[in-house]
Amino acid sequence: MSNNQATIEDLIDEMYDVLDKGWKMPLSSGKVLVDSEEIRAILDDIRDVFPKEIGQAKAIVSDHGQIIAEAKREADSIVRAAEERGKALIAQEEVVRQAQAKANEILAQAQAQFKEMRKASNDYVDDLMRRTDESLSECLTELRKTRQNIKSSQRNSQI
Repeated sequence: MSNNQATIEDLIDEMYDVLDKGWKMPLSSGKVLVDSEEIRAILDDIRDVFPKEIGQAKAIVSDHGQIIAEAKREADSIVRAAEERGKALIAQEEVVRQAQAKANEILAQAQAQFKEMRKASNDYVDDLMRRTDESLSECLTELRKTRQNIKSSQRNSQI
C-alpha cells in the first residue's frame, strides 16, 4: 500500500487480502503460500503507522491536562468572583449573612462543577485510552497470528 494516510486497520485489511489471494496448499488444513515481500511491505507500513497513532494517543493525554487546567482556572475565576461579591456585600450589616451564604453556595457549586468536569474528562480520556489500547492489542494479536502463519508456512514449504 505504502500510503501515508493508511491506518493500521487498512493495512491489516490489506494483509487479509494478501492471505485470501494466496495459494492454498492441498491437504494442509488451511495453509496458504503468500508473497513474503508483499507481507513484509505491509508489515513495514504497519511499523511506520504505529508511531503516528501513539503520537495521537499522547496528544489526547496532553489535551486531558489542558481540560483539567482550564476547569481549574474557571473554578478559580468563579471562586474569585464569589469572594469579590461577598466582600462588596459585607458593607451592609443585614446583607452579610446572605452574602456569606451565597459565596459558600457559589464556591460549593464551583467545586462540584470542577469535580464533575475532572471526572468527565478523566472518564473521556480513560475511555479513549481503553479503546486505543484495545485497538492496538487487536492489531498486535493479528500481527502475531500473521507472523505465526508465515513462519508455519515457511516451515511447511521447507518440508
